Amino acid sequence: MIGKKNFVIGFILMGFLALPLSFAPVAAADWPVFQQNLNHTGFITQPADFTPSIWNFNVGAAINSSAAILDETIFFGSTNGNIYAVDLENGSEVWTYKTGGVIDSAPSIVNRTLYIGSMNDYLYSLNPSTGGVLWNYKTGGSIESSTTVDSGMVYFGSDDGNIYAINTTNGTLAWNYKTGGAVKSSPAVNNGTLYVGSNDGNVYALNSTTGSLMWDYTTGDKVVSSPAVNNGTVYIGSDDGNVYALNATTGSMIWEYYMGSQVESSPTIDGNYYNLYVGSDSGQFSCLDTRTGENKWSIQTGAAIKSTAAISGNRTVFGCNNGNVYILNKYSSQIEWAFDPGYYLFNAPFSASPVAYGNMTYIGGNDGYLYALNIDKQNSATSISLYYEAVIAVLIIVGLIALRRIRNNRK
Repeated sequence: MIGKKNFVIGFILMGFLALPLSFAPVAAADWPVFQQNLNHTGFITQPADFTPSIWNFNVGAAINSSAAILDETIFFGSTNGNIYAVDLENGSEVWTYKTGGVIDSAPSIVNRTLYIGSMNDYLYSLNPSTGGVLWNYKTGGSIESSTTVDSGMVYFGSDDGNIYAINTTNGTLAWNYKTGGAVKSSPAVNNGTLYVGSNDGNVYALNSTTGSLMWDYTTGDKVVSSPAVNNGTVYIGSDDGNVYALNATTGSMIWEYYMGSQVESSPTIDGNYYNLYVGSDSGQFSCLDTRTGENKWSIQTGAAIKSTAAISGNRTVFGCNNGNVYILNKYSSQIEWAFDPGYYLFNAPFSASPVAYGNMTYIGGNDGYLYALNIDKQNSATSISLYYEAVIAVLIIVGLIALRRIRNNRK
């Protein structure tokens, strides 16, 4: 039988687990756009000082949007239609702005202006300090593509099949290019060329100033994956199950690698070691040689990977539909930590992509929480799921005790 004293001790311990923890300052860098930079390499290069803490922030609806970070504030959207700004130091809300539609798009922040699309067909330009609207632009379809900003233009795709270039100063249209399908892929810009995929199965290279077509490459299915550009090569996945390496100038294929199922996850590049990291719906997460497409290593998670990996130091981090966030050694594939806030019983997919900030990683889940994780110490704030499971355990124990007493009374 469980005594009253044991119950009290248990709840005290649970209270200590819920307390926020703080750690010493570490090196960090802003993460202003999807995959950190215009080339979508998902790799931090510029250090800054930051004192991290672990916390969870609940929005009450699934978070598919990846985040952006500026001045120790993190910005992201949710399926409840809200755009959030949250303080990185303590996980408190700075401001919230309500749009009229689901937000799967990741924000970009350039020159103290935030840009983000909504599934109400609008692109928004906001003041990142206050959340005030500077301007908005209406397209002909939902915006799931994340924005990229370069040379006074904000680039993105829409489900109306267009790729748009909008003037950042006043929200007017500079140009648009019509593809044959919805554009959920997020553009990458490199040396005056914009690269993006479309649900018509093509990868497009456009002049970023005029929108004129430079080349296109046809894959075997929809291209939801977003391109990464490195050393004159465009890397991108397709729903035909392949990862493609294309010549950035001509669009000719250099190599392809089959991942076993559709690839909606986007490639992440570590150019220092010629490594490309990518996941697929088959549950496979692989490290490929950027030069040849050779598989350096792979792991199997057992569930679809929609999340795009981030690189932090000697680790790569990604979410999975099995409810885990994986932190791997990027050289050996060894799993250093599998963060499971649902404790198996309450698992919810992680389809958003993580952002790395010093020794911290931030990622949103379909359970409605944004998680701040210390990947060096493998620490997180206590998930609400632990309390749910504790309550379930108590109810089971009470039920078993009651059942035992009933049986004893019948004897």
